[in-house]
Amino acid sequence: MPPASSAVSDSGRPAASSLWRDVDFRRLWTGQTASQLGEHASLVMLPLFAVVTLHASAGQLGLLRAVGQAPVLLLSLFVGAWVDRWRTRTTMVLTDVGRALALGGAAVAGLLGRLGLPGLLALAFAVGALSVFFDVAYQASLVRLVERDRLVRGNSALEGSRSAAQTAGPALGGALVSLLSAPVAAASGALFFALSFLSIRRIRRIESVPERSERPPRVWRRIHEGLRFVVGDTVLRTVCLASAAFQFSFAATTTVYLLFLPRELRLSGTVVGLALAAAGPGALLGSLLAARLPNRFGHGAVLVSAAVLGDGAFLWVPALHGSSPVTVAALLAIGFVFGAGSQLVNVTVMAVRQAVTPDGMQGRAAATITFVGMGLTPLGSLLGGFLAEEWGSRSSLLLTAAGMMLSPAVMVLSPLARLGRTLPASRDTPPTATSPTAGRPEVHEAAGPGTTRRPAADAE
Repeated sequence: MPPASSAVSDSGRPAASSLWRDVDFRRLWTGQTASQLGEHASLVMLPLFAVVTLHASAGQLGLLRAVGQAPVLLLSLFVGAWVDRWRTRTTMVLTDVGRALALGGAAVAGLLGRLGLPGLLALAFAVGALSVFFDVAYQASLVRLVERDRLVRGNSALEGSRSAAQTAGPALGGALVSLLSAPVAAASGALFFALSFLSIRRIRRIESVPERSERPPRVWRRIHEGLRFVVGDTVLRTVCLASAAFQFSFAATTTVYLLFLPRELRLSGTVVGLALAAAGPGALLGSLLAARLPNRFGHGAVLVSAAVLGDGAFLWVPALHGSSPVTVAALLAIGFVFGAGSQLVNVTVMAVRQAVTPDGMQGRAAATITFVGMGLTPLGSLLGGFLAEEWGSRSSLLLTAAGMMLSPAVMVLSPLARLGRTLPASRDTPPTATSPTAGRPEVHEAAGPGTTRRPAADAE
């Protein structure tokens, strides 16, 4: 039986639908969708519960968001080094179990009346830490499921599911906190992680991990290899800088935004959830466009224009006043544009990063970029809370939203903006102690009906 991912059309070109014939990819996509839905519901549920129910101050809200984002800074590099030597399926399954148990425990604590700010801080850190493992693992797993020429399409599918989660997750989290209770919201998040576990554990293809020597390389050496690879590649280095500029400013903007909507505009928790969820349909559109626009206009042109459009949308928010239908409609439109632009950037950047990175370096490259790009988000969240207390939410929102425009500025001044219609080639890396064959693990089938076998792809 030929592998599902190798199906071709009559013209000799890969069939567009062949990706969905791969049962293992479908299971990864289903599990990732459920996981993202639970994660996005939790990201809105915890801050809103702190603001609406616990009456948290701006500083406390900034602290809560910083604690939830701190694992990115503390763990990303280590997780990248570990995931390159682990089976990604096992990693994703275990993190789903951990997050389900953490939110389930929070639900029990809430029903007993013991879910206060300290409990929210502990929960935010636990879920954030496990999410770092899951996100690095699912990105590294894609290379073992799809061919190089399907990276954009595979990423588009996975990011499209994240778009759907961005639509339903914030609305669900906001509605549950506003209409029901935090324990019910926590329990719903646990349910989604449980569904993710049930889907991903059914992936049949068995991954082979790099052969381990008697004295395996120390984790710091593996981290250094990943850092050196990313810093030595002009495209990846630019991705790091642009991501860091955006994530720092966006973290500060989001903190102020979560204060601005319920307190300055007097919006209910449900309406706040809908405003945040507006990015979801836009992100879904961005995912669909990402499968077509880069091949037509060039990857660099798409990256810069989408970043300017999406990031610039938030500059209009400080001009809004009151809770009228016009204000709500404007928030929905701004969220939609921001979601479309951001998702178009996300999918395109991920495909570029995967294309230039060899298989054995995928986990560490993803973790290094995550570390640099997301590592500053705790500081951004703290800065947003500080600015809101000192200057007020409206002025602070304008300043932090303007900071988001640094990201497209970095792209314009770099070779990233000049990428053409074709993805760049992978840069070879010499053999290291990590792998005697340049770190390219093979992927094999598991015995069972409907399974296929194919060689590992050239990039993630």
